[in-house]
Amino acid sequence: MDWDKLRIFHAVADAGSLTHAGDTLHLSQSAVSRQIRALEESLGTTLFHRHARGLILTEQGELLFEATSSMARKLDTASARIRDSEQHVFGELKVTATVGFGTLWLAPKLVKLYDKYPDLKIDLMLEERVLDLPMREADVAIRMKEPSQSDLIRRRLLSVRMRLYATQEYLDKAGVPETIADLSPYRLICQKPDQPQVAAGARLVQEIMAQNIGSTLTVNNYFGVLQAVLANLGIGVLPDYLTADHKRLVRVLPNLDSGEVPVFLAYPEELRQTRRVTVFRDFVLEEIQAFRRRQSEALLLSEAAATD
Repeated sequence: MDWDKLRIFHAVADAGSLTHAGDTLHLSQSAVSRQIRALEESLGTTLFHRHARGLILTEQGELLFEATSSMARKLDTASARIRDSEQHVFGELKVTATVGFGTLWLAPKLVKLYDKYPDLKIDLMLEERVLDLPMREADVAIRMKEPSQSDLIRRRLLSVRMRLYATQEYLDKAGVPETIADLSPYRLICQKPDQPQVAAGARLVQEIMAQNIGSTLTVNNYFGVLQAVLANLGIGVLPDYLTADHKRLVRVLPNLDSGEVPVFLAYPEELRQTRRVTVFRDFVLEEIQAFRRRQSEALLLSEAAATD
C-alpha cells in the first residue's frame, strides 16, 4: 500500500475536506482528489461519501482512518524520541489540567521550567473535560481524580481540600463567623454546585447554601472566585493549595472543609522515555515538594501564633 496515499487519505479524513487537506499538505485540491481516487481503486472500495457539506467516511474508510491514526501516533512518538536528547529538550508538549489548578498553581510556576528548557513549546489546555491521553489529545494530564484508563502511567501528587477563605480586611469589617450557621449574613463567593468541578467542592457549597445565604457571587472558575475574595467581596470556597502563594487569604471556620480530592499526573506508557514528558514530570514533582514544605512552614507558624 502506498504510504504517500495513506498520508493524504489521513489528512483528508481528519479535515473532512479536500480543500482543507490540500492547504495542510500544500497540494492542490485536484491533486488530493486524484490520490484519493487512486487509493480507492487500489483497495477496491469507497472510502468517502461525497456531500455538499464535505466528506464523510464510509465504514471501510473508518477502518482505514483508525489504522492511519494509530500509525500517526506511533510516528509522532518515534519522532519525539529521536529528537530528544539528555542535553537538549525541545518540541511541543501538550499538557491538560483543570482550569483552577492550571491557572492558579501550574501556569505561574512554568517560568522555572522554561528557564531550564527555553526551547520547549508547551500547549497548556485548561478545561474540565477529560482529554483522551492514549488517543494523544494531550501528552500529560493533571487531574482531580485517578485516571481510569489502564494503559497510563499515573502518579498521585497531593490531596486538596476545598475550604473557606476571606481577607483580614473583609473579616475586620464584617466580623468573623464562629459556626456554619453564622454564615447567613455573609456574602458567599463560589462556583455553582451544578457547574463542572470536583464533587467534594460542590457538596461543600451545597452544605453552605443550606444556611440561607443572603448574598452570593457565583463564578465559573476558581480564578474568578480568588480575585473576588482578594477584592474583599466576601468569603470564598477555594482549594487549599492557594494558601502558600496568597498570604492575604485567611482561613474561615477552620473545622469546615470538603473531603480529600486526589490530584494525579498521568501520561501514556508509550511516552515513558520521552524527555519532554520526563522533565515536565520531574518539574511538577519538585514544585509539589516545595509546596508541601511551604505548607508545613505555614502550619508551624500558625500553631506558634496560636500558642502565644
